[in-house]
Amino acid sequence: IISGESEEESNGVNLMEFSDEILLHILSYVPCTDLVLNVRRTCRKLATLCLDKSLTHTVLLQKDYKVNKDKVKQLMRDIGKEIYQLNMAGCYWLPSSTIDHVTRCKNLVKLNLSGCHVTSLRLSKMLSTLQHLRSLAIDVNPGFDASQLSSECKATLSRVLELKQTLYTPSYGVVPCCTSLEKLLLYFEILDRSREGFMLSGQLMVGESNVPHYQNLRVFYARLAPGYVNQEVVRLYLAVLSDRTPENLHAFLISAPGSFAETGATKNLLDSMARNVRLDALQLPKAWINGSGLLQHLKFNNPFYFSFSRCTLSGGHLIQRVINGGKDLKSLTSLNLSGCVHCLAPESLFRKAEDDIDSSILENLVVSCCNLRHLNLSAAHHHSSESIGSHLCQLLSRLKHLLSLALPVCSITDVAANVEKPPTASNLVPQTFGRKVRIGIQTYPRNLADQANQKIESSVFWALMGSLRFLETLEVIGSSFSSAMPRNEPAIRNSLPPCVRAQSVGDSEVAAISQLTYLQSLTLAQLPNILTGSGLINIGLQCQHLRTLSLANLGMMGKVVYISALMDMLKHCKCLRDLRLEQPYFCAGAQFFQALSHCSSLQRLCIVSRSGTLQSDAVMSFMANCLEVIMCHMFMGESLTVCKNLQQSIVRSFQADRPALNVVIFPLLHEDLTEVIRDVPMRHLDEITLFKSRVAEEPPNLWW
Repeated sequence: IISGESEEESNGVNLMEFSDEILLHILSYVPCTDLVLNVRRTCRKLATLCLDKSLTHTVLLQKDYKVNKDKVKQLMRDIGKEIYQLNMAGCYWLPSSTIDHVTRCKNLVKLNLSGCHVTSLRLSKMLSTLQHLRSLAIDVNPGFDASQLSSECKATLSRVLELKQTLYTPSYGVVPCCTSLEKLLLYFEILDRSREGFMLSGQLMVGESNVPHYQNLRVFYARLAPGYVNQEVVRLYLAVLSDRTPENLHAFLISAPGSFAETGATKNLLDSMARNVRLDALQLPKAWINGSGLLQHLKFNNPFYFSFSRCTLSGGHLIQRVINGGKDLKSLTSLNLSGCVHCLAPESLFRKAEDDIDSSILENLVVSCCNLRHLNLSAAHHHSSESIGSHLCQLLSRLKHLLSLALPVCSITDVAANVEKPPTASNLVPQTFGRKVRIGIQTYPRNLADQANQKIESSVFWALMGSLRFLETLEVIGSSFSSAMPRNEPAIRNSLPPCVRAQSVGDSEVAAISQLTYLQSLTLAQLPNILTGSGLINIGLQCQHLRTLSLANLGMMGKVVYISALMDMLKHCKCLRDLRLEQPYFCAGAQFFQALSHCSSLQRLCIVSRSGTLQSDAVMSFMANCLEVIMCHMFMGESLTVCKNLQQSIVRSFQADRPALNVVIFPLLHEDLTEVIRDVPMRHLDEITLFKSRVAEEPPNLWW
């Protein structure tokens, strides 16, 4: 700042002459550690402004990957008493002793330590000094012992109103101590087997001292990772709710993959909820909704979030029981119908998943829920009719407030074009992994004007993208797509072919996305008609706010046809922070990494490629050039020796200067992959390494 003053004065502008209000707004974009430890030492005016309450009241360290133990120690020493909200979520690289310095923050009201290493003794010592704490987020790891919590710690916990608890071991954690809870968020990440291979039990000690207190509860949220132990443990948490449902409960949400059977206790809980509470947010396991009349009896107040993910709920039931004929749904801002294959059809009894939708149901939904900001329709075949009603894209274009949208690939195709267009060469090529597929590649124009002139300014998807100008997150995912990256099981070796309706979706549709000027996150998966990837270049040029990009199985499976366009695109992505690529036979070579080096803001890279190859020298050069990269995950077809040697080289060369560096390079089809996955920090695993639809996955603003 000082070095630039002379130049600024010569141009008639001096940053220090701006008003305090403008300077404070500018400084709010600077990480707090830089403000306190660096910027405030530049001049007297900034020394005062950097300690303004508006900048020190809330300290966010959760993605400050350059922060280390010494910086945290100095930060707490300088402004600890001024901090009221501290977010250290996902700071997995900080040693557990770092938590000791939080005790200086005597006035803390909110504290997020999810993903941090905290023992029960350290937690007890810290919480004993935080008498004003009302919101807490922690992890419960193996070895946690609630009996080690002091009486002062328990007194603090008794005043906590909001608790977020991530469980890696069967335990009640600190829930029984939190007797005033109004919001409880539980994340179950317990594995069925220990590292030694022993089966774990979900049984907990039951007694008067460790029974949760839910009498004041307003929000209950539980998200389960795959595994039967997680289901066993969450049932114990729910047992108390089934005995007495809190009168003020207004949000009840359980996200459970696979089959999570309803029991007598859960049925009693749902019956009690139907009688005694009015909800604003609802999500239930599919087995609890399918075939039951539950939705008909539940009462809603001013609902803002619904998730019926993977349920067999028909459109008729959706309209009658949830939308209630269009009444009282203006408050709904987030709706998740992912995997709800019959939700846009009047009934599901004799319907095939690939049959056409009833556009009147979607139209009713759009009219009733006109203020939707987040909508997920992925993982289903939503085929618009050739002759009856409006196209799905035309109806969605009425939702002018949308910020995030997830659609299946087959839903965006023009019906008339799909019927009249003769099969192209790419349509006739079998979607297999074979290397010997050879076809002529049509030459596509690479600039936006030619693309528009050649094809589809008049298409329904082009019009949809043009109408959703403020969209920030877009996912277009093949209805039959499944990632090769496992969670708790071996890597998937085969994938299902794309939907027939999706066969014509390719470069022109991708080019249409470039109209989204404010796009920040883009996911494209299983677009079979990608021939050159030319639309990606348009996105790179036009979507300058893009921060997250995920591409999977684009074009032919036996050849990466879009690599040249992708490299051209990356040269323009100056704000890109997260890149995930999943494509068989991907070659991560020198040219690719040279193009990727133009992404100066890149922090996290994940490549998943069956039979893929990499060049170790190119990876090392990329890591040396891109100083912000702190996560490098590659699951390829290389040998274990090659992977281990490269991983060790990266760690040795860059760990000292990048404390948060996390490197995993491993053969995708190796039998020990699941053991490697379990050591990946949850922040990276959940946000980028594992593929999933994230639109409307949780209610907005679920946690601060």
